[in-house]
Amino acid sequence: MITKPEIIKRFVSYVTIDTESDPESDTTPSTKKQWDLANKLVEELKVIGMEDVTIDENAYIMATLPSNVDHHVPTIGFISHFDTTPDFTGANVKPQIIESYDGSDIVLNEAQNIILSPSYFEDLLQYKGQTLITTDGTTLLGADDKAGITEIISAMEHLIQHPEIKHGTIKVGFTPDEEIGRGAHKFDVEKFGADWAYTMDGSQIGELEYENFNAAGAKVTVKGKIVHPGYAKGKMINSMYIATEFINSLPRMETPEHTEGYQGFFHLYSIKGEVEETVLQYIIRDHDRGHFEARKEVIEKLAKELNSQYGREVIEIDIKDQYYNMKEKVVPVMHIVDIAEEAMKALNIKPLIKAIRGGTDGSQLSYMGLPCPNIFAGGHNFHGRYEYVPVESMIKATEVICKIAELTAKN
Repeated sequence: MITKPEIIKRFVSYVTIDTESDPESDTTPSTKKQWDLANKLVEELKVIGMEDVTIDENAYIMATLPSNVDHHVPTIGFISHFDTTPDFTGANVKPQIIESYDGSDIVLNEAQNIILSPSYFEDLLQYKGQTLITTDGTTLLGADDKAGITEIISAMEHLIQHPEIKHGTIKVGFTPDEEIGRGAHKFDVEKFGADWAYTMDGSQIGELEYENFNAAGAKVTVKGKIVHPGYAKGKMINSMYIATEFINSLPRMETPEHTEGYQGFFHLYSIKGEVEETVLQYIIRDHDRGHFEARKEVIEKLAKELNSQYGREVIEIDIKDQYYNMKEKVVPVMHIVDIAEEAMKALNIKPLIKAIRGGTDGSQLSYMGLPCPNIFAGGHNFHGRYEYVPVESMIKATEVICKIAELTAKN
């Protein structure tokens, strides 16, 4: 039986280690502090009894739980990432434990009047009576994806301690830099050696996903000319005004705050500007590959139009694809989704099969030859101060991992 105190202790020990990644860095991992948790995880995997525990020069961790059956069983894997998003600080995380949540507002930070309220975050009401772990309102929590790591290690420990649960060979992998789109870039699929895997990186209990966004990043550099403002007529070109034209020329309703389901978007997430130069950072997302390519063309066409309007190259565009929709690679092996669905039903969890409005390591790994659907890890409101995770959801996710291993051996 996996207990609440064990899950809470393990999870808190992970989230209190700062592992924020950095998109501006060209190293792997992108921040040195990711090594702090990576090295801890290596030691913990050894302590619980995992075999072939390794960490490479880029902080990718792998370990093996050998089969305990005498017949052939496909080798399966479970993967999570240990970095947290640079969107919001992950330094000095101070988790708060809310026992027997009663459905009312949760005061995260009284001094700053930061409140986690079900009137705004309705999902909270699903977890009345349960134990929640929240932030103190000044940082993110890190359930994305330290909840996943907690669940994988807890499941492996449980299987090791209960050899009566029959399973084939199981591989686990923990990666850096998923939050900046590089989690799978240096993942050695051949070394991992699994026939298929699951990322434990979803949100609410029951989520099971094998579709995700196609994704790209666009850096838009706007060039201006700076001269003394008192003598600027006909000479100064203010890059910030041109950048504003660019921003306002994109479809205003095709942004994250106005889209849902399978709808794609353009998301402006950073502006750094002065008269001489303004840099806009966008992410481009769409589930449909054709629409995705069209969105990139819209960005490029807009830049050409503005360059033509100003009679010089005032805008430079740099677009880089980040990952693609894993559906194309998973559908031919749909039995791997079916097993996960069967595992959830066996544990009285209602499967919520839907498309991810984001991406996971699994989307890239699927294109690298390792089909890899995504399973819930339990957290909500990722990437910000209102993040929380129900402990009961983490326990259920741990049980799902064990049940998938058991069903794979049986089937």
